Amino acid sequence: MRIVLSLCFLFLNLNLLAQSITLKANWTYKGTDSSVWRKTGCTSTIHTSLLNDKLIPDPFYRDNENKLQWIADQNWEYATHFDVKHNFKTFSNVLLKFEGLDTYTDIFLNDVKILSTDNMFRTYTIDVKSWLKIKNNTLRIVFFSAKKITDSLAKQSNVLRPCENNRNYVRKAQYNFGWDWAPCLITCGVWRPVKLIYGEDAKPAMARYAPVKLVQENDSIGQSFYFTVNGKPTFMKGANWIPADVFLPRLTKQRYRQLLLAAKEANFTMLRVWGGGIYEDDAFYDLCDSLGIYVWQDFMFAGAMYPGDSSFLENVKQEVTDNILRLRKHKCIVLWCGNNEIDEAWHNWGWKEQYHLTSADSTKLWNDYRTLFHELIPSLVKQYDSGRQYIASSPLYGWGRQQSMTHGDSHYWGMWWGMDSISMMSKKIPRFMSEYGMQAMPNIESIRRFATNADMDTSSVVMKIHQKHPTGFKTLNNYLQMEKIPVTDFASFISATQELQCRALETAIKAQRHSNGRCMGSLLWQFNDCWPVCSWSIVDYYGRKKKGYETVKKLYR
Repeated sequence: MRIVLSLCFLFLNLNLLAQSITLKANWTYKGTDSSVWRKTGCTSTIHTSLLNDKLIPDPFYRDNENKLQWIADQNWEYATHFDVKHNFKTFSNVLLKFEGLDTYTDIFLNDVKILSTDNMFRTYTIDVKSWLKIKNNTLRIVFFSAKKITDSLAKQSNVLRPCENNRNYVRKAQYNFGWDWAPCLITCGVWRPVKLIYGEDAKPAMARYAPVKLVQENDSIGQSFYFTVNGKPTFMKGANWIPADVFLPRLTKQRYRQLLLAAKEANFTMLRVWGGGIYEDDAFYDLCDSLGIYVWQDFMFAGAMYPGDSSFLENVKQEVTDNILRLRKHKCIVLWCGNNEIDEAWHNWGWKEQYHLTSADSTKLWNDYRTLFHELIPSLVKQYDSGRQYIASSPLYGWGRQQSMTHGDSHYWGMWWGMDSISMMSKKIPRFMSEYGMQAMPNIESIRRFATNADMDTSSVVMKIHQKHPTGFKTLNNYLQMEKIPVTDFASFISATQELQCRALETAIKAQRHSNGRCMGSLLWQFNDCWPVCSWSIVDYYGRKKKGYETVKKLYR
């Protein structure tokens, strides 16, 4: 009898243990003003859903980006139907866990509104036990236009917050609004899985620390910036990582593996996850853990002044907490960084004059900045991941200041933005070079995937759309003339720009690596692409390696 009771008790306990099920089947989507539901995948963006149904052309092909801006102005809906366990009421909780919703939503379960979201980077979990039925539950998610909401928030703001558009008002991947290597394709959709969890959700794993420390000390030059591994100063070799696709659900484990193996084969020891993208999928960090690639992890803020009101700060608090708890188990992460280039921008980019900011407005904006990056975020890092270090911004000094060569890390853009000669990179040697680079065209095989023969000219509409820097081709031509690299036609222009990139990277890396310890890191801009484009990458969107990749591989050996 005791054996029978013990077995029954064991069965009951096993039955009540948390069980997680991903809602993979029966997903559909439509425009909110349409009555026609169409099938789609369990994770998708509206662009990929429409594309798979042949309702839009490929957004990356020719000039289609411009023709598809209407998608961001509309509201969209996704829905699924699912059954639950017959004994679901015996569980303490039945949770719906949304691991990634992009971005503004109202969520309905069996026609009851259960949740609203406003942050692409957060995980939302809610107990739905009281609304469930055993058969044919309907989950419907309404996605509102992030573009319209951010424009509205900007108009309501009591102070003008410097930014080239209104992306800084939304907690969404900032590169979706366009960058000097990214298209403006403002997405929405279920970009990470939705899970049904019976019982309590699993607790986040504890932090794992590889023995890497950042050393920032005053010295005879200025202030050091270097990493030690097991107490030994170590030169870090690598690049900046951007999201590897505009449409994030396309990023499979295989694509991550392809890119990260290429980084490892190029002798990388570090990747910086740049702050205008995303907190990457666990698959990315798992691979970095196994490959021995360290990760400098930015929080997702870049090149703008962000709001400082209580609701925005609370939203960021939840975002940062979610992602620290999710990612701290990965030993590859060796540094948290508050933002990309905002401190530099505030002091060097002329925002106060450009945006006609009053003294009172300037004081408020800077106080909001300090609250976010010097108080809130570091306090959360200390609370949830105290064994890892935090810096507020990268870099501390802009490349136009002498201190950028003597204090901390440097983003040196005198070569490119400042039109410095390539040879100047042998003299511009900071303590840690965390951004620098030179553009190059993708390989001709990649170009043929987005362009026709008639487009093969840098003056064509299509090539201009796939060159996002405002003076990109002009700057490249200037450097080709400086370096005396001949160009006779479009094909030779491709090879010439790749040769140009090789010379630029070789000059810079040799100087940085042979600086007798003055410079202790070289992270070139940039490793990869999010779409087919002329950019600073050494591996293009399709995974093809530019000539510069082999140069870097040799120099990082």
